Amino acid sequence: MATKKIFPTKSSASLTPWLGIAAIVVLFDQLSKITITKTFQLGEEKVITSFFNLVLAYNKGAAFSFLSNSGGWQRYFFTAIALGAVAWIIVLLKKHGSQRLFSWALSLILGGAIGNVIDRVLYGHVVDFLDFHWSGFGHFPAFNIADSAICIGAALFILDELRRVNK
Repeated sequence: MATKKIFPTKSSASLTPWLGIAAIVVLFDQLSKITITKTFQLGEEKVITSFFNLVLAYNKGAAFSFLSNSGGWQRYFFTAIALGAVAWIIVLLKKHGSQRLFSWALSLILGGAIGNVIDRVLYGHVVDFLDFHWSGFGHFPAFNIADSAICIGAALFILDELRRVNK
């Protein structure tokens, strides 16, 4: 009599749920960017709280507008890096899909990378709109849901590595 596997092994864990999480990140990211670009003019800001505004900003560079004024080559450079990361993340998810925290981290990073690649391909820049600031310290660079997913994914990745080291 054959036994049925109740829990997937590392090699048989499905890629589907992890790609689903990445797809949800992309969906929320793109819907929020479409909404902002339809309701705001470039540079327009709306105060939400004493520490948070919505603002429409375009970023032709990487994080914190790194290389944003470099003549346009950076669009293709950052797109290529992101596509390479997407491919590598899919390989890692396929191989380690049963490691939940690790796969959550990778899925969030994957969704964020795809969300920002879509912007670079369609518009030539990334749409940013979340603007946090603190009295006396100025404004943190504007960012978006894709950036947030990448940061949360990176934090989960670090947490997963710390847990692994402590075992």
